[in-house]
Amino acid sequence: MENTSDYIIKTIAPIFNKKGYVGTSLSDLTNATKLTKGALYCNFKNKEELAIKSFQHNTKNALYPLFGLLSKQKTSIKKLKTLTNYYRNFYNSAKERGGCPILNIGVDAKYNSPTLFEEVRKEASKLIMGLTKIIQFGIDNSELKKDINAEKIARNFYAMIEGAIFMSMLYEDEKYLIDIMDSIDNIIITTMLPTTLNNKKHV
Repeated sequence: MENTSDYIIKTIAPIFNKKGYVGTSLSDLTNATKLTKGALYCNFKNKEELAIKSFQHNTKNALYPLFGLLSKQKTSIKKLKTLTNYYRNFYNSAKERGGCPILNIGVDAKYNSPTLFEEVRKEASKLIMGLTKIIQFGIDNSELKKDINAEKIARNFYAMIEGAIFMSMLYEDEKYLIDIMDSIDNIIITTMLPTTLNNKKHV
């Protein structure tokens, strides 16, 4: 049976993702949960904690399916292809949630909640680190060129992905995500594969 804390976060997480930390009011939370202010703050100490837990919930929902798919792949190139395929099909689910939680809450919390903002930065850093490890694994196993900078490429890819999500949400058009994923695939094929592999269909 779902406990009260889990129910609260599950119910209010979409509100925080769509309205942001500042835009979400106490009445939004009480109306959605059908609970009083006292009941909310009996389980969580303040609005900031509610926002942090909601962000963590939203991030988990957005990214755990991707992590599951990546874990099934054995090579870096297949993992990278899985990544771009995931984001090619990301638009509809992101639209339903109100966008990417890292992008939404990161911008909103920057000057309004340092603690929440730091939580967003930590999550983004973990994603960049994970992508760096995928690329570095490919370098170490001769799937990818030895002279490429795994961390730099991971940062660039992540920035491209978040930018594409922003543009797709802004114009309500998935083509931005699809086009950028095609661009990332092309970068992998043309600049990251060893010369002997360039003409093979690894991506």
